[in-house]
Amino acid sequence: MPTSTEARIVVEIEDITAPATFSRLSDALAALWASLRELPLGWQQHEAYRYFLGEGAEQRVEDHLARGEMVLSFAMAGRSHLVRVRREKPVA
Repeated sequence: MPTSTEARIVVEIEDITAPATFSRLSDALAALWASLRELPLGWQQHEAYRYFLGEGAEQRVEDHLARGEMVLSFAMAGRSHLVRVRREKPVA
């Protein structure tokens, strides 16, 4: 069974992207940030996500994942959308 540092990473943007699974946290964050950059986010939202998911973000996200799932949100088209980063649950 993989350790927590070897567990696969699942990322999702609620109602925008389906959950996607990655072997490496860096790949998961790069894909998530690429998707978010294409959305019509306001400047503050864009900068906040750049901080959480852009260059140098792996340690910040790893710290969140050590405590569980990382859940962020943003507003677009009059509603909130959740952005989730989590470790894949082991299959029993």
